[in-house]
Amino acid sequence: MHIVCLDLEGVLVPEIWIAFAEASGIPELKRTTRDEPDYDKLMNYRLAILKEHGLGLSEIQDTIRKIEPMEGAREFLDELRKLGQVIIISDTFTQFAAPLMEKLGYPTIFCNELIIGDGGEVTGFKMRCEKSKLTTVRALQSIGFETIASGDSFNDLGMIQASKAGFLFRSTEQIKKDYPELPAFETYDELLAAIKEAI
Repeated sequence: MHIVCLDLEGVLVPEIWIAFAEASGIPELKRTTRDEPDYDKLMNYRLAILKEHGLGLSEIQDTIRKIEPMEGAREFLDELRKLGQVIIISDTFTQFAAPLMEKLGYPTIFCNELIIGDGGEVTGFKMRCEKSKLTTVRALQSIGFETIASGDSFNDLGMIQASKAGFLFRSTEQIKKDYPELPAFETYDELLAAIKEAI
């Protein structure tokens, strides 16, 4: 039995923080897991910027509502779900993911939680578990699933490398160069064909 594990941002939808950086005019918020391997460090950096500018959850959610899935993402996901179980494993947050899941046909997603203050300010974040993507893949394997994984960033490498088959998708040139053993694809057709072959 197999299960496909996909990253969300950069694979199925555009990067939320980049979209918000552009909407808010704060270029520092464009930094993502493609640039910073340490997720705690990255999130604390983001929270400090939000606090400095007096921005909270509602402003970010206003931007998220305008984000559309990448062209072909919904169709790709629909085709993939015909082949078997698919889980999106993301380091995003439930407060961010909900409107995007609707646009993707409500796939299963495992993600994290933001801690929100009484005034709507983002005061912190709670990770579902340590190394959530790798930990989730290992847990699925422990109950009898072979995992196939794909993502684009540093925080996806653990689940990709631990899986029966793992693929980079629309990743950075640096990550592709640093991990030449990982097949790298740019189109959904290529990724779908590789997953079908792995199954």
